[in-house]
Amino acid sequence: MDAKYSPESFDPLSTTRLANTICEMLERQPLVSMEDEIPRFDGSGLYALYYRGESIDLYRPLSKFQIPVYAGQARSSNSATGKTVGAARPVSSRLRSHRKSIIEGGLPIKEFRFRALLMPDVHADLGENGLRVGYQPVWNSKLTGFGSHEQGATTRKSGKSKWDTVHDGRSRTYGEVAHEPTELITAAMKHIEWQIAQYPCLPWQHPAAEAYEDLTAS
Repeated sequence: MDAKYSPESFDPLSTTRLANTICEMLERQPLVSMEDEIPRFDGSGLYALYYRGESIDLYRPLSKFQIPVYAGQARSSNSATGKTVGAARPVSSRLRSHRKSIIEGGLPIKEFRFRALLMPDVHADLGENGLRVGYQPVWNSKLTGFGSHEQGATTRKSGKSKWDTVHDGRSRTYGEVAHEPTELITAAMKHIEWQIAQYPCLPWQHPAAEAYEDLTAS
């Protein structure tokens, strides 16, 4: 036997393995259209938004992949205090808020889908981190500000977010315009090209988005 031999190490409950499993499970959930009002359902957990259309040049390359434009979670408790959050339906409420933002941003809501997976906060943390690190969704990494809330005078004095600079129209107030739209779009376009090139390397990805049910398909 080779004196340098060492058995392989395997931890079925490693954070990386758990995160990959959660991401894969999310992607086995059906794509649900955001065109109609988001259904009301209880529970906290993980979700992701996807573009499935042709009219937006910037996002069209993503329409055939499992690459979300945004990934997030909605918690059942406040991570700092441990207290239960105010929303009775965390994931549903968050998706309804995102739907409003997409519409107000002038984007065709009929071309957007979501996936959701209810789970405890600790597991949703792992899944969100896996999606954000693995995919680096464009609204999480390049056009930031989509998931932010307007929270009083201090927030209203801050600079306009990158997302709102490119997709102007949300009913909120801002301070100065801090970003150049053309530069943001160019950076986002290059990032999407990188995402697609890296797509085959993800440990949980599947060959094509069409492999899973789209609830809007005829």
